Amino acid sequence: MTRDEIYDHLASVYLDKRAKVEVKKVKTPSAWLAINIVLTALILTSVVFGLTAFLTRRDDLLKSRVIYALTNSPIRLTYNVGEGYPQAKDLKIALPPVDAAKYSRLNLTVKAAGGGNPGMLKIVLSNAKNEHASYYLQGIKTKWQDYSISFDQLDLTDWKALKDISFVIEAWNAQKADGTVFIDNISFSN
Repeated sequence: MTRDEIYDHLASVYLDKRAKVEVKKVKTPSAWLAINIVLTALILTSVVFGLTAFLTRRDDLLKSRVIYALTNSPIRLTYNVGEGYPQAKDLKIALPPVDAAKYSRLNLTVKAAGGGNPGMLKIVLSNAKNEHASYYLQGIKTKWQDYSISFDQLDLTDWKALKDISFVIEAWNAQKADGTVFIDNISFSN
């Protein structure tokens, strides 16, 4: 033993002093660093997935949601097609200039009211070439029902110059001779 070691040993035994032991501190990463790494990873993945989802489905979303609304509030068609009355009651709505060739469906919502139920409603579209296409909505009830009619089911050659749309109750198709029908949400869509 060397002289310094002997003095240290005696000092620790008699004076209760201990030799200074150097403790090396190991630097641990702080919690903030871990939180920042996790947040950065979350932000980057959400941006990447968000952009890829937007860019890959953008065309489909825009095509399926193109809508041209024709009415903003319900239209009332009150009819009485009993004996001695006109055998058909119609309501004609003039259409603003619209190129309907861009669309593929006619949408509307219908309900019967006033204790009457026609059961069937005829829809007639007319264009500038004086062509008429008709479609019958069946099973009209006293609750709102959504209908979507494909242009393939309507026989018109020119969809660019639609003039009007008519709603007709015919005596030979009506379950009840008088009543009221409400028509709402008339629109063209894809």
